[in-house]
Amino acid sequence: MTDPLTIISGLIERVTFHQEETGFCILKVNVKGHKDPVTIVGSLPTVNVGEWIEAQGIWVQDRQYGQQFKAMTLSVTAPTTKEGIEKYLASGLIKGIGPVYAKKLVQAFALQVFDIIETNSQQLQTIAGIGPTRQERIIKSWADQKIIRSIMLFLHSYGISTARAVRIYKTYGSHAIKVIQDNPYRLVQNIRGIGFITADKIARHLGVAKDSLIRARAGITYALTKAMDQGHCGLPLEKLITSCQELLEIDPSIVQEAINRELQTGSLITDTLDNQPCIFLKGLHAAEKGIAQRIGDLLTFPTLPWAEFNISAAIAGAETQNHLSLSLSQKKALIKALTHKMTIITGGPGVGKTTLLRSLLQILQTKDIRLLLLG
Repeated sequence: MTDPLTIISGLIERVTFHQEETGFCILKVNVKGHKDPVTIVGSLPTVNVGEWIEAQGIWVQDRQYGQQFKAMTLSVTAPTTKEGIEKYLASGLIKGIGPVYAKKLVQAFALQVFDIIETNSQQLQTIAGIGPTRQERIIKSWADQKIIRSIMLFLHSYGISTARAVRIYKTYGSHAIKVIQDNPYRLVQNIRGIGFITADKIARHLGVAKDSLIRARAGITYALTKAMDQGHCGLPLEKLITSCQELLEIDPSIVQEAINRELQTGSLITDTLDNQPCIFLKGLHAAEKGIAQRIGDLLTFPTLPWAEFNISAAIAGAETQNHLSLSLSQKKALIKALTHKMTIITGGPGVGKTTLLRSLLQILQTKDIRLLLLG
């Protein structure tokens, strides 16, 4: 049973660590009811001292650092006290404002600083040292921060964790909301950790129709990706249509139209296997053809890379060296591997593939063969 999520909020006292690339951060936050600052661990695209933060998550006891609050979601807002505003502006978040100008602005405008920046920025030039150029830098930086906040709120509203929201923002930047609204299924392709099911939920919230082509096209990719988990590089056309129809609960004609669109764009490839039309993801089809080509190239070598030898005696020697008896199927596999220029060894867990490979390598080592293992 998982612990229930708790919500805490407070003023950021210190940013102990923040990794810009991933958004991972460790914060010290003054939370009401706690004597000492609380350590909050989570993810944010940007974070600064003086901001007001709300965190939803669980309390954990770290062996090295003691009690921490592990946040599933984090949201920040501009501070509402003079002290918080000055710390916030002094942090360097708003370009053109440092500690000196932060103090001047708070002294001049008190709690109205943010309203002045946003709606009456000409008044900034009443502060000594702030001219048109610095004013423009302040306005632009403030606007950028508002965009980041609006994106995070938008993503949180659809149940996307802060860590994933940061990755989305880092990928799409200020266009994140528009990109997702235009095609939420792009998240599956571009954002690690977001699959079709999550993107589909977001799409439904955004009003994407159940039988829309955009959904059907994403569903086809998902069905082919799932087939990979079962060892398939592609699916027969009829099976793919049936799978997508069941997955998406839409008419097969829509699936067929979506497949046609994907074939036209080149995202999917059609090929014929055993007289059946089959559909492949472009990259996987190219990979399978490439592997087949390389295997064909290897098989063109005229002879084995080692001279003939007594295979039965070599297998017996490997058994003695390893203090074991190989099964009949393992011995047959060894004979095939030692008499063919290329061998593919497959099998489920526990059938003896590792033992077989060890024996094969030991035998070839005695023949002064140069061995390469590639992972």
